[in-house]
Amino acid sequence: MHIRTWPATVFTLLATLGAALASLTSSALSSQPDGLRALDGEWIFVEDRTEGRAADQQQPSMSARVTLRVEAGAVVLVRRTEQIRIALDGSTNEVAGPYGTSRYRGEWNDGAFVYESVPARESTNSRSGLIRWELRVTADGLLASVAVDPPSGFKSVALYRHPQDITLPAPAKAAMGDLAWLAGAWVGTRGAGGATSIEERWSPPLGGAMLAASRTVSRGKMSAFEFLRILERDGGLVYIAQPGGRPPTEFVLTELGKTRAVFENPRHDSPQRIVYELSAEGGLSASIGYVKGGRPQRFEYKREGS
Repeated sequence: MHIRTWPATVFTLLATLGAALASLTSSALSSQPDGLRALDGEWIFVEDRTEGRAADQQQPSMSARVTLRVEAGAVVLVRRTEQIRIALDGSTNEVAGPYGTSRYRGEWNDGAFVYESVPARESTNSRSGLIRWELRVTADGLLASVAVDPPSGFKSVALYRHPQDITLPAPAKAAMGDLAWLAGAWVGTRGAGGATSIEERWSPPLGGAMLAASRTVSRGKMSAFEFLRILERDGGLVYIAQPGGRPPTEFVLTELGKTRAVFENPRHDSPQRIVYELSAEGGLSASIGYVKGGRPQRFEYKREGS
């Protein structure tokens, strides 16, 4: 009899323990400082708000995409290759990275999460290497202020929002044939002495679509590739990029001229804006950058054989 009933007893004990742990976790999270939970989630760079900074110098204060996870007594910075847990009690966490070890320390101060990092080992550089962040959630989004070697070093302030809170642009009306000028094989070079070759090969518009493959070759070896599409959708055009064959990212056509097309996706980290433009001489320029400010990265092409 006892042999038959012990699994049920164990299951009941485990369920009770699980409920107790969940209750403790919920209680710990609910006891966090007011406003701390608002930091949780993914944030996308919207605009640079550093006072006096020229438009072409504007940039994110942190990465273009920031992911934070709020835990009991800590905030976790979620990065592509690591997760850095920063306690709210001011204790230090040492994190080893590709360029050495850094110490992180943080606290909740006056409605903001303030933390800093500094190299654990002395540097031969005269600068201390101290970086201080202040993350504050406002009605407009997350304001991320960064100071390097404060108080006299580099400073930057930028606004971030959750992707779903970023307004999508109004699409421009267009048909696939409006981009017939983009069709063809486009080639160019980059770097000192043209050591890197770049190319985009666009098919003619047909069946409501244009397809392309992009390739970059450095030192005789392919260093990057990308699959590209432009499709008709709901009376407009959508640009779909798959760098390295990764999952697709869509950009909607927002501006169209006789020889110029602009595609945007402000909910993407980088790029957010893609521009193609045909020059009077017959060359093609492509640029990628942010929706607001910054200095776009430009690529110059000529028709193959010209």
